[in-house]
Parts: sequence; C-alpha cells; structure tokens
Amino acid sequence: MTTEILTFGCRLNAYESEVMRELSAGVPDTVIVNTCAVTAEAERQARQTIRRIAREQPGASIVVTGCAAQIDPSSWAALPGVTRVLGNEDKLKPESWATGAGSAVSDIMVARETAPHMVTEFAGRARAFVQVQQGCDHRCTFCVIPFGRGPNRSVPIGVAVTQVRALVEAGFREIVLTGVDITSYGPDLPGSPTLGQLARRLLALVPELPRLRLSSIDPAAIDDDLWRLIAEEPRLMPHLHLSLQAGSDLILKRMKRRHQTGDAMAVIERARSLRPGIAIGADLIAGFPTETDALFEETLGFVEAADMPFLHVFPYSERPGTPAARMPAVAKPMRKERAARLRLAGARAADRFLAGHIGRDIALLTESGDTGHSEHFAPVRLAVPASAGQVMAARVTGSTGSILLAEAA
Repeated sequence: MTTEILTFGCRLNAYESEVMRELSAGVPDTVIVNTCAVTAEAERQARQTIRRIAREQPGASIVVTGCAAQIDPSSWAALPGVTRVLGNEDKLKPESWATGAGSAVSDIMVARETAPHMVTEFAGRARAFVQVQQGCDHRCTFCVIPFGRGPNRSVPIGVAVTQVRALVEAGFREIVLTGVDITSYGPDLPGSPTLGQLARRLLALVPELPRLRLSSIDPAAIDDDLWRLIAEEPRLMPHLHLSLQAGSDLILKRMKRRHQTGDAMAVIERARSLRPGIAIGADLIAGFPTETDALFEETLGFVEAADMPFLHVFPYSERPGTPAARMPAVAKPMRKERAARLRLAGARAADRFLAGHIGRDIALLTESGDTGHSEHFAPVRLAVPASAGQVMAARVTGSTGSILLAEAA
C-alpha cells in the first residue's frame, strides 16, 4: 500500500496535504489523517475515520496531524492504530517523513515561521492552492484555530510568485490564494504589503496565469489595492467569499468580530457596484450562544436582504477553552433548525443567481468529465464531457437550481 492521505477542513489543509503527499512519497503502509478543529463534527468524523482504518487496515501505520492534533495530541495518540501524531509545523518538514523518524507524539509546538514547500501537483484537482499566509492574531470568541495555527505569518511575495509560476508551468489554469486569515497578509514583511498588493504583483509577474481566486476573506480588512483589482482586473475572478458569521450586531459583538452588519452590507454593495454580477458567498454560524429568536431573525433578514448565493452554514459548535463555550447555550435542535432556515434562504438566492445565467456565455474551468466551475464559482455540468484542466467558453442552457447546465460555445 502506498501512502494515503485523508483531509478534513479548509483549503489550507488541502494544500498542506499535497505537501505531505510529496514529502511522504515512498513511506510504506501509511495513512495520514489531516484533521480539522473548527467544529466538534469535524473532529468526530476524523476520529470515526481513524477507527475504521484501524479495523479495515490493521497493518497500516496511522499518522494524525492537523489542527485538532495540534491542540490535543494525546487524545489522538490514544486512538487505535495511531502510531504518530504530528503538529502543524512538523508535518511540513521533510525529516518528519524519513524512515523511522519521530516518536509516537512529537513535541507539538506552534510554528513561528512560514516557509511553504513547493507543490506542483494537486491530486484529482483542476485548480491549485497557494498558501500565502498562516496563523491568526485575532481572538474570535468561538474559534480555536489560533491555538492550532499560531500567530499571523506571511509568505514573501517573491516566494508566492515562484510557487504560482511553477503551478502555471505545470498546467494549472486557476490559482486560489489560501491561508487562515489572508486579509491579514503582510504586516510582518518588509514594507508591509497588503493582500491586494500581493495579488497585483502575482498577476503582473505571471501574465500567463488565466484565473486568480481568493479563499475566504474578512470584510473588515479589504485593502484599496484589492478593491481596484475587483473593479479592473478580469483575471481576478468575480467571486468573494466573506467570513461574516452572523447578521446581528449584538451577536457579532459577542463573537468579537471586527465588523458590524452595516459594514458587511457596505462591502457587498461596493463589490456589486464595482463588478456587476459578482458572486457573493459567506460563512455563517447558526445558534451562537445567547442568540434569541429575535437575534436569529436579524441574521436571517440580513441574509435575505444581501441575496448571497453561496452560503456555508454551520450550527454553532462548542470549542473547549473558548469564551463562547462559557456563554449561555442555544439548544442543539434549535441550532440545527436555524441552520436549515439559513441554508434554505441561501438555496433560494442560489436558484435566482443561477437562473440569471441562462442563455449567457461563461468561462468554464473543466474539472472532471462533464463538470467544472464558472468564473463565479458556480458549479457547471457540460452536455458533452471535455478534458479536465482547461478554461473553455460555454453557453448556459439551463439550471437545476444548484448547478448550471451548459454546452460548449
């Protein structure tokens, strides 16, 4: 058996899994489980997966890493079949994957440096991720990620340019900039460049890159250069995914977020005025502690008014050691019910957004067989399959409400 990697969580984890795929090449009979700590459900799924591997592959060596392992290594080391637990810093070091390297539980330390390994392959993917930032200096009351990822650290622009150029030369037509909090990019680098300046330099220095996309961004920290790119640069994809979390000012304050609902709506309206038709997505937490029916209705009303087609909605999940875990809780069934109502509002917005593309031409990144994504990150199904990894013109012929139907233009 060759090395198998199972990834939970964010795009940054997906990127780091590809790093580990290269570093662990040749390591025999090993399953790497790259965990996520954002929700209790993500941890539950990872633990369930580890137990299943231990039953079905009793001879395999199971290595556990990622944010959940970083925060609580001993509990993961105690699971059946687990031979090693690696912290987020160690998992990206070549020496960690040398034959016989390491003990059962590494000395788990929070990384202070950011020196990403060069990755030129992303298994089964048509788009590539580039880590430009790591860690977070903010302390939202619901979040444990700063404990798993450490403080904000930025990748120098030259390093990012080299990575992007190598990926384009390897055939990738779309690059996604990723990290823990990418709008915090730059203050630790000489000259304190911003995310917008990084994106502008990437596009200028790698002119052969057709498509640049951003992962989730904080609406409180969009810089002027990024706004100019949104308005003027067609190679920056017309798609913003905002880390909103709520649409109630009181809940946002209790979350210790840096924006209020008026700020978020102003960002959405400005983006739409600068780039008509831009797709807006958002992360939302349903049933945050102290959220009354009235406060939830504020969030639901905001979501409906903002008309955002691409929502990621999560029922609130207690994270041990966070301030929110000590606040008066909303009952779990109520959290799920509210999450379902938010998802329904998002599905209605998605239906309207996709229906508005019928009869239009789109630029489609083909991914596998007959599927892909438009420049707005709308999922697309082609009438006739095309080879993966190309950007092609397509005409939208219909919509199922959740996916566009198209044919080659």
